[in-house]
Amino acid sequence: MTTRRSIAQIIVDRALQTAPNATATDVRIGLGYAGVVVEDDRLGLAAVLRNDMEPGCTVFSRAGTLAGEKAAVLLKCLAGGTTSMERTLGLATANAILHPDPPETEEDSIDLMRLTAEDRVGMVGFFGPLVKRIEATGAELFILELDPRRPGFKDERQRNEILESASVVIVTATSLLNGTIDGVLDRVCGARHVVLMGPSTPLDPLLFEETPVNHLAGSVGINNGKLLQVVSEGGGTPEMRPWLRYVNLLHRGKTADREST
Repeated sequence: MTTRRSIAQIIVDRALQTAPNATATDVRIGLGYAGVVVEDDRLGLAAVLRNDMEPGCTVFSRAGTLAGEKAAVLLKCLAGGTTSMERTLGLATANAILHPDPPETEEDSIDLMRLTAEDRVGMVGFFGPLVKRIEATGAELFILELDPRRPGFKDERQRNEILESASVVIVTATSLLNGTIDGVLDRVCGARHVVLMGPSTPLDPLLFEETPVNHLAGSVGINNGKLLQVVSEGGGTPEMRPWLRYVNLLHRGKTADREST
């Protein structure tokens, strides 16, 4: 019997195929994000899941050895890492390697979903700034959230029912870091629009060919120095925003009413 590769393994394999000999020239781990720069000056970001950290003064025991490391070593942490921090470094490295050029103009992720009052939206991970915008369309919104400090459905049975019945599903890219993305997407069966969203999103549609994802909503940097400063100083998406450009990639053939951009 053939074992299906996890999405994390697909990302690792794709990045290794793209740049097998790449080197990480700079690595930063902040309180909100980690950033990895590869030798051709491409920067990748991935969220830091602080709730998953072990207590103690050391966040990552290999600190002091990461800059100059072969990217392949860091990449393998995404699929084979035993901690969320290892997976974060692996994803940031993959995002650096798979980094597309910044778009000439930005598109709005919510507008691209074309939400109506007929839609039932499952939001996997709490995207606070999007809630009012989604509700303003008349769509029915259900938030699925594991963090007990944030609003949302946490019961597994309810979460599964929402995913199975949703017409639009918004999935946080941090699901790649906490190991939930494969299970989430396996539950999505009838949605017309499925988007993976956030600065941690790997921007390569080929990674999701065998999934229901038809929209990647991520970002790319336009000023590495400023972004690395924000990461090092504990900033998050709002602080990085002036030096990010939002990228929306839509998959032709997976969406009924819009062609690939």
